[in-house]
Amino acid sequence: MNTKKLMTLLLAVVMVLSLAACGAKGGDHMDGMDNEPKNAEEATAMHKELTAQEAAILAENTALWEKVFMAADKGKIMMEDGKNYGDFLLETINAAKDQFSADELKLLQGEAEKIRDIGNKLAALEEKYPEIMQKSLDSDMNMPTDKDMDMMPDSGSTDNKTDSGNTGNKTDSGSTGSKTDDSSLPKFPAFEGKDLDGNTVKSSDLFSGNAVTVVNFWFTTCNPCVGELAELDALNKELAEKGGSLIGVNTFTLDGDEAAISEAKDVLAKKGATYQNVYFDSDGEAGKFTANIFAYPTTYVVDRNGNIVGDPIVGAITEKKQAEALQAQISKALSADMG
Repeated sequence: MNTKKLMTLLLAVVMVLSLAACGAKGGDHMDGMDNEPKNAEEATAMHKELTAQEAAILAENTALWEKVFMAADKGKIMMEDGKNYGDFLLETINAAKDQFSADELKLLQGEAEKIRDIGNKLAALEEKYPEIMQKSLDSDMNMPTDKDMDMMPDSGSTDNKTDSGNTGNKTDSGSTGSKTDDSSLPKFPAFEGKDLDGNTVKSSDLFSGNAVTVVNFWFTTCNPCVGELAELDALNKELAEKGGSLIGVNTFTLDGDEAAISEAKDVLAKKGATYQNVYFDSDGEAGKFTANIFAYPTTYVVDRNGNIVGDPIVGAITEKKQAEALQAQISKALSADMG
């Protein structure tokens, strides 16, 4: 697993925990909250600021955080409801303390405690102002800031970066890739990989064989990702009746990581998800494309010609807005396929 993927996942964890209802619950008031917000608008601004502080902590000392993340038990769901992310980090750090010097251990523990405090404040805000969750998802979850992008090692992409941190030439709609008309729709990167049972999968055959293909990027320890697996399986069955299909790409399984494949299959089975999941090489074009996804889950709609239809759907389709946006893009692809 390369450095960029590790830091992508770390940032994704922060986004997911802060913006997808995975923060700690149970804070009955905002103890220690400076300038307690007077309304939902102020609460939303404070939520964003706290989230940025959390991300900034993980953006420092990246080599140490990579070691922490590598030490995490990827066979388990990273966060249980009611558990603070800072507590999760402290548990992981203490379990792997032999990998760090005394100074490194002290530094990591101190930073994890800061994240725990931030998590408590976020949870208190979310409990008092539940409406700020959707506002945060709508405005900030899509992509990282320029600072986050600068922190990432170059993946080799030649696309231009916009002020919002997206890769690719950004249109007014916010999609990635250069898009000026139907003849220049962004292409989903070609790949030749395998499914989790070892069967060869070629993107050219996959896309050309379906009127529409939904591609869902997820990872095993992402709670919102796992939480939508049943809905994705149901969607795959609906698509099959219309000449389409849905596939998953678990980012832990790239390069054929056997342990990650086993863990992914186990999670899928527990959720009753039977749709095809695939992996490919992380150093190929599709792998580089995956490395530039900074929020999970993220879902793309691809037409029969391998073109990406519309914007990526960021966030779980268990949320109404994401579900409606995905259905609209699917309908668009199906209509175009019918001529």
